[in-house]
Formats: sequence, structure tokens, C-alpha cells
Amino acid sequence: MKYLRIAVIALAFLLPGRAAMAQAIIQHAVQQAAPTSDGSDDVFIPISKYLASGNVEALSAWFADNLEIAVLAKESDASRAQARQIVKTFFDNHTPRSFNITHTTGRANMKYALGTLMAGGEAFSVTIFMSCKNGTYLIQQLKIERL
Repeated sequence: MKYLRIAVIALAFLLPGRAAMAQAIIQHAVQQAAPTSDGSDDVFIPISKYLASGNVEALSAWFADNLEIAVLAKESDASRAQARQIVKTFFDNHTPRSFNITHTTGRANMKYALGTLMAGGEAFSVTIFMSCKNGTYLIQQLKIERL
């Protein structure tokens, strides 16, 4: 009985620390994937990484609730879920190898980037337009075209 009491007391001290550590790790991971309100062009760094790796789930975290999307000349206004599926289908058919931003510009509450995506043995031009709403930059328009 004495050993059981010692074990319970030891667990009581260890578990809160481990839970706090696990919570800190999860919070850090969410912050890495979540959109930021930073006014710099740094918003394109994670987006570039997600395009290069074909990570549709992380990329779609940056989508506005409704956005304009054009992939291989098929344009539409789509919800976040619809846009996620459109991009997923594109990545399923064209496995991404790399993505490089070639130009960025912007002004208050708006950012714009042009880049080149190498996928499925082809080169694609990618245009990203972002706007700031409620302090967070989100993708309002995404366009992927063959070069």
C-alpha cells in the first residue's frame, strides 16, 4: 500500500509536466501551419513549402472561406472544401517536385505572388492573391497554369 501511494504521488507530479509539454508541442505545430497576420512576405514561406510538398491539408488552412480558383484553365468560385478537392485532384495527377516564388508584391492588406511549380514532369505558373481579413492573411485567389 505504501508503494502504491508513492507511485500515485509521483504520477501526480509527472503527469501535469508531461501534459504541459505535450500541449506546448501541439501548440507549436498548429502555429507553424496556421495563417499569420504578419505584414511581411513571410506568409508565402509556408505556402511555398506546402505547394512544393503537395500538402493539400496544410495549404487549405490558408484558403479563405470562399475563393476564386483556376487550375488548368478551369475557373470557379469555390468553398474552402471544394478548393481543397480541386487542388488535391491536381496534385494526384501532377506530383509536386518543387515550388519557387519568382515575384512578390503588395500593399496594405493585400499580397500577391507569382511562382513556378515543377510537378509531374511539367512546369506550371502559380499566382497567389491574398488579402487580410480580421488580422489574418488568407488566399482569395489561386491560379495554376501550364507554362
